[in-house]
Amino acid sequence: MAIIRYTGIYNADGGVWGETRYVIGHMLGTAACSLCDITHSPIRRKPQWDAMVARLPVPFKVLHRNEITPAETAHVAATGLPVVLAHHDDGRISTVLRSAQLDAVSGSVVAFELALTRPALAKA
Repeated sequence: MAIIRYTGIYNADGGVWGETRYVIGHMLGTAACSLCDITHSPIRRKPQWDAMVARLPVPFKVLHRNEITPAETAHVAATGLPVVLAHHDDGRISTVLRSAQLDAVSGSVVAFELALTRPALAKA
């Protein structure tokens, strides 16, 4: 039951209109996504994020809520968004980090990496 990949799912829709709605909503305080805050600065994706993903032993993909598979959709219905899921070699999907845990890292890539790779230490 080894992890073969991670999927982070934003609490936002992809595409031009989805991303525009999110940016405007974020500026107005009506939209929030702590995973977005971890992966992106106000202008672009954080270079620290790309470096962290490159260090991971398995791929990490981020998707918008309107881009996920039916299996991920079913899982998200129980966990809420944003969320980080682990895909296992036996086909199982498990939750790695929930919204509250993503909120707790306060946009820090370093704190995110610690929570993802060393969950016991992150809770200490």
